[in-house]
Amino acid sequence: MNTRTTSTTNPTWNPQTPSGMPYRKYRAPHDRVTLPELADRRWPDARLTEAPLWVPVDLRDGNQALADPMDAARKRRMFDLYVRMGYKEIEVGYPSASATDYGFVRELATGDAVPDDVTVVVFTAARSDLIRRTIESVRGLRKVVVHVYIATAPLWREVVIGRGRQELTRTVLAAAEEMQRGADTLRGTSTRFQFSPEVFNLTESDFVLDLCNSLTAFWDASPERPVTLNLPVTMEIGTPNLYADQIEYADRNLERRSGVILSIHPHNDRGTGVAAAELAMLAGAQRVEGCVFGNGERTGNVDIATLALNLYSQGVDPGIDFSDIDAVKAVVEECTRIPVHPRHPYVGEYAYTAFSGTHQDAIKKGFAARAAELETVQDASEHPWNVPYLHIDPVDVGRDYEAVVRVNSQSGKGGIAYVLSADYGIELPRAVQVEFAGVVQRRVDATGVEITSAEIVRLFEEMYVGVVAEPGGAVAERVDGGRYTFLRVVTGEAERWVAVPRAE
Repeated sequence: MNTRTTSTTNPTWNPQTPSGMPYRKYRAPHDRVTLPELADRRWPDARLTEAPLWVPVDLRDGNQALADPMDAARKRRMFDLYVRMGYKEIEVGYPSASATDYGFVRELATGDAVPDDVTVVVFTAARSDLIRRTIESVRGLRKVVVHVYIATAPLWREVVIGRGRQELTRTVLAAAEEMQRGADTLRGTSTRFQFSPEVFNLTESDFVLDLCNSLTAFWDASPERPVTLNLPVTMEIGTPNLYADQIEYADRNLERRSGVILSIHPHNDRGTGVAAAELAMLAGAQRVEGCVFGNGERTGNVDIATLALNLYSQGVDPGIDFSDIDAVKAVVEECTRIPVHPRHPYVGEYAYTAFSGTHQDAIKKGFAARAAELETVQDASEHPWNVPYLHIDPVDVGRDYEAVVRVNSQSGKGGIAYVLSADYGIELPRAVQVEFAGVVQRRVDATGVEITSAEIVRLFEEMYVGVVAEPGGAVAERVDGGRYTFLRVVTGEAERWVAVPRAE
């Protein structure tokens, strides 16, 4: 075991001690890549006002990361889901890598499965034989992007590929020529090209620009037939602001910029894929590749649902329909055989749920305030959403309010009152809220588990409904409580609350 000593550099208020882990074997990102000079960077002051072109890669990048890759039936179910949701460009596979992927692309090409406004993307390495097979797979499709990649970062060039910059450039240009030759043979197909300098975020910026500019010149990129340049964070090694700098540098220095669709493909190795994508969009990215709920190699690709609904939560149309998010979840879980985490933003089981008493009380008051506001509003769909602890209305994604407040040992009177009000139309007077919260608290403390709505109303009925007050008692207070009239009955020095059902 390592002996830890108190750091001499910490301020007195910070007693943290060294971990003993071998952190010196890792280098800072600034020591691993030459970052562009951006003294006047613009992305920190930019604002996101529209959605990018979303490109789901679950059928290719996500699929290759599955322990049990999708068969053709599961792939088709996922593809059809994406079409219904409104995706207009979908990466469907790596047709030269397996018979399954090749067969699936042929199924799309021959089965009239692709709407006229949807473009299919196919993926290939920069090898002539693989490119030729890829071209054959798409024959018959109306709109296609042929996506070629090669690793460009120094470590990959030296250790994995064994080629220097000049030789790698020749390889890429030869691949571009093969792609053009193949595209010329496709009759009735609108074909565009895409290039990914794999591990872009660890590649020298000048080399990326030279490669990309050579390709856009060779393919004669123009606004009428743009080339997609996809700049991936293949493996996260630094904070998201570094990626934003790299994307802004590319945005400002690429040639034929009006003929380029600037695309990003962040991974999530450091857990900051969403942040990296958002900053990259601020920096000029127009297209985002990712998986719908963040599946992918290692810790996954960037999560499109989170990115899209983050935009939605700030008043930007995401361009993709998540109005029945649980139906999307069901298909994705079935096809990938990976469960969505219950704390996943927007789609997780607990995404809109509060257990904390203070949160529950704030949500209850927020709903009450909104209900009062809507009494004088003609179009509730455009009335500003302001409910504490709920950054979007769960109804917008197909959830109801039943699970917004759930009760356990951390809950308070506001949450219990909300459950009875929302589920059963019972409005507890404040004094009853306080008293009944103690009853519920004792029950959950005894069981140690969450108490359901049905159990709460059963406890309520046992304590307050059909209860006979002591003889000689007088009604000191009468309160309208929705389905019940609450009576405060005083007998001598004792008092109790009774709930009397109201006449229908």
